[in-house]
Amino acid sequence: MGQTPIGQAKDLDSMLASVESFIEDQILPSKFIHTGSSCGAYFARALAYKYENYVEGLLLRVPLVEPANEKRDLDPFVPAIADPKLLASLPTAERQRLGGIAVQTPKYIDAFRKRMMEDVLPDVEASDSMALDVIRDDPNMYRLTAQLHDEKSTFDKPTLIVTGRQDGVTGYRDAWNLLKCYPRAGVFFGLDRADHGLPVDESDRKVFFEALVLDWLRRVEETRRIAAAAE
Repeated sequence: MGQTPIGQAKDLDSMLASVESFIEDQILPSKFIHTGSSCGAYFARALAYKYENYVEGLLLRVPLVEPANEKRDLDPFVPAIADPKLLASLPTAERQRLGGIAVQTPKYIDAFRKRMMEDVLPDVEASDSMALDVIRDDPNMYRLTAQLHDEKSTFDKPTLIVTGRQDGVTGYRDAWNLLKCYPRAGVFFGLDRADHGLPVDESDRKVFFEALVLDWLRRVEETRRIAAAAE
């Protein structure tokens, strides 16, 4: 959410309404592909339902499936590669700031630190955390009432769902339930050495995540060509 002002948003429904207004003012009637991460993927599912005739593809990265923390199917955080001595060598303040580190190697920690300092923490610090925390902490506010695709009403266009095995925020098992909603989902569940911030270092960024996204884009383009030829 970065520097976007909270405005009149008082819950996830009102946040979704702001995105819908942008789409209707700036994008429609053009078709588009849609991506979302974490809670943004929750929004993306609602938008794909509402604008199904315009959305040509959907990418859900570490998707929030169950808004209520206590209902999420999560494992206790366990790093894929643990090095207690290396972790102990970091300053205490830095360990607290970085949180759980999925791969405790010097190279990964350097990449993780860079990602946190350059991408994550500046956005967190720029956001209106007081207003957002009110929404996040209220289960009635932190949920959508909008319709989502389900097994009876599916989204039949190219979809990609990517989750991390070491994700202690949204996990990976809840996303299995999305398969019945997205028949054309290319999925990579429980990507090893990957947490809620995936991708972090070059191995999962280059070898896995980018390849999965490129495959999804190819499937979107293929479907687009076939649809155009049938018109």
